[in-house]
Amino acid sequence: MASPQMNAVVSQTNFPGLTLRGRGKVRDIYELGDRLLIVATDRLSAFDVVLPTPIPDKGRVLTQLSVFWFEKLADVVPHHVITATDFTGELAPYAESLRGRAMLVRKTEPAPIECVVRGYITGSGWKDYQKTGRICGIPLPAGLRESDRLPEPIFTPSTKATTGHDENISFEETVERVGRKLAERLRDTSLEIYNRAVQHASARGIIIADTKFEFGLRGDHLIWIDEALTPDSSRFWPVDQYQPGRSQPSFDKQYVRDYLEKIQWDKQPPAPVLPPEVVQATTAKYREAYERITGHALN
Repeated sequence: MASPQMNAVVSQTNFPGLTLRGRGKVRDIYELGDRLLIVATDRLSAFDVVLPTPIPDKGRVLTQLSVFWFEKLADVVPHHVITATDFTGELAPYAESLRGRAMLVRKTEPAPIECVVRGYITGSGWKDYQKTGRICGIPLPAGLRESDRLPEPIFTPSTKATTGHDENISFEETVERVGRKLAERLRDTSLEIYNRAVQHASARGIIIADTKFEFGLRGDHLIWIDEALTPDSSRFWPVDQYQPGRSQPSFDKQYVRDYLEKIQWDKQPPAPVLPPEVVQATTAKYREAYERITGHALN
């Protein structure tokens, strides 16, 4: 049974003696020489604003689901994880706090591109399609409805914004930024990971509507980094409730986004506090996504 410390809500970490590299919207990152310690907190961001209300178990779901996918799809591309369980040496004093929500990883040189793959038309892609009939410059058939499955998955990269929103760019713009060889590797690897993951998830009652990946380089080697096919980086829909022509119920933070839209928040900080029922339902959705995909309960 997990200890109370492991089950505690973690909205921020504090490990005296470790060098804090930075706090992202969700993760706290520590420097360890040629390695990084990535700790997934229970913070949740929506519309690029970190909410004041943490979601219990969220960090544990993100970490353990990422590790599941990294290991399952390691034959497609190597990943950056050294360990997500063995916190010894300088990490030993914090092992209980780290267990289940942290990864010790190799450093890489991150590619300056968010690698987005879309298998269904939703979110910003749906908005772009309504205006232009395209997504990231890719022409699509006329008459598609919201949430329709695309004829085939498409690679729709974006910039990595340090503040504000990422910006969708075309493949040719990606080539201009990173060169054709790397752009093609990023595209082909992203599509292969997505297609493999879709097969696994669909057999377990989940549609992966879209997702985003990040990659880094160690020399000439492409390495899968950051997180892998989580409810934060993907849209997960239940197969048995899928109905094109509308937005879909989901296992991801879209549930929170929908609540914030409903109360007409202006999407500017400070974000509103989430009511207990929204927090509880969101935790349940994250846990259910994990359990369906992995086939076992969250540790």
